[in-house]
Amino acid sequence: MWGGAFFQGGQMSKLEAILSQEVEAEIQAVLQEAKAKAEALRSEAKVKAEGLLSARKRALEAGLQAAIRRAESAGELLLATARTEAKGEVLSQVKAKVEEALRALPDSPDWPQVLRKLAEEALAALGEPEALASHPDNLPHLEGLARERGLELRADPALRLGV
Repeated sequence: MWGGAFFQGGQMSKLEAILSQEVEAEIQAVLQEAKAKAEALRSEAKVKAEGLLSARKRALEAGLQAAIRRAESAGELLLATARTEAKGEVLSQVKAKVEEALRALPDSPDWPQVLRKLAEEALAALGEPEALASHPDNLPHLEGLARERGLELRADPALRLGV
């Protein structure tokens, strides 16, 4: 008997029930607090994860756009290079055809008239020429013009297509 107080069996169970309720209430309060903290941490983690994902998505999108621009620039450069090469090839072909046509010109039946016209234009540009020079193969076609103008006719093997 502690200080004269003795608990009867019925009172003890009430006390146990009250203590049990208080402990249960504390447990529930701790659980609620833990759940609230866990929810806050989860929400914070979710916000951070969404921010990281958003930043990563923006970085990837920027990288993609930069790669697209580089690819477009490379394509434009390739196209410009191809155009330049094609122009060069076309010019080379045109030059080859012109050279071929010029080489064939002396064999043309019109060559004597063409040669005389070239000689007249050259003489007109010179003012007072002393002589008319042309390739040795062309001299027979220019003899008449040289006589008409009173010019000496000179052979110059370096002159292939004209005077």
